Amino acid sequence: MKIKIAATIITVSLASGSLIAQNYPSKPVRILAGGAGGGGDFAARLIAQGLSSTLGQQVVIDNRGGSVAVPAGQVAKAPADGHMLLFFSAFVWLYPLLADNVPYDPVRDLAPITMAIMSPQMLVVHPSLQVNSVKELIALARAKPGALNYASAGNGTGSHLAAELFAAMASVKIVRIGYRSTGESVINLLTGQTQLMVATAPSVAPHVRSSRLRALAVTSAQPSALLPGLPTIASTGVPGYESITQWGMFAPAKTPDAIVRLLNQETVRVLNRTDMKEKLLGAGVETVASSPEELTAMIKAEMTRMGKVIRDAGIREQL
Repeated sequence: MKIKIAATIITVSLASGSLIAQNYPSKPVRILAGGAGGGGDFAARLIAQGLSSTLGQQVVIDNRGGSVAVPAGQVAKAPADGHMLLFFSAFVWLYPLLADNVPYDPVRDLAPITMAIMSPQMLVVHPSLQVNSVKELIALARAKPGALNYASAGNGTGSHLAAELFAAMASVKIVRIGYRSTGESVINLLTGQTQLMVATAPSVAPHVRSSRLRALAVTSAQPSALLPGLPTIASTGVPGYESITQWGMFAPAKTPDAIVRLLNQETVRVLNRTDMKEKLLGAGVETVASSPEELTAMIKAEMTRMGKVIRDAGIREQL
């Protein structure tokens, strides 16, 4: 009897989930995203266009510049019906490690849908630095602890965390010189005021091509199609190193699983189109298109890994 009751409950549950998915979406879907411009915004708009066609409702991007706390907090408190989503960078799960009184918990309050895209960074040095590989850079930094300066944008940004992760894993002491923006960081690296930087490819690639900067390696675990011919930091001096910019899509935590699965299925379908992959590569990002479970596991692992780096380096949000 208990087996029959359990089977009946499972059947009803599956039927209910199927009905929910069939009736979704019942109105336009709004995706809160970061500021306009850049690879993440470009990808979000392409995804929205694709989903509008497959879901039968308009999917619109609502750009929110500034801190991730506002849009993430808003999605965390939104009705769990799949009509308000979040598309944001890794700052979604890293920000709570950098600041106090964050209005959401990335694990408890958000339901992962997919890790949509990623973009590696480049480790570059000023040509005056007589190194041509990661191993040579590490050897120089160890020979002169504290003598090399690296440029980065604001506290907790990708360039900051990637450099601190490199320093920790390579066991070197390099000194951060912080700037207000990536552009300002690159300018000061070009003038030789700093010696190295971990930066997004679009911000430094033109200067590498003109030989005003020297590229040593890419920060992804595997060689990148975006930066052909450039070795990884992991393969040339720091085994296991990886620091990439990632963008994920989320729904409120209690969103029915049937809706999360539908959104994952259709978003992955859009991302895996050949034309979509080509457009994203042209914008400087690579397709990932993960499952919800893969994104969940990655977030937990990254919060553990980068949490240690952030604590050890004493990195806090700069007000």
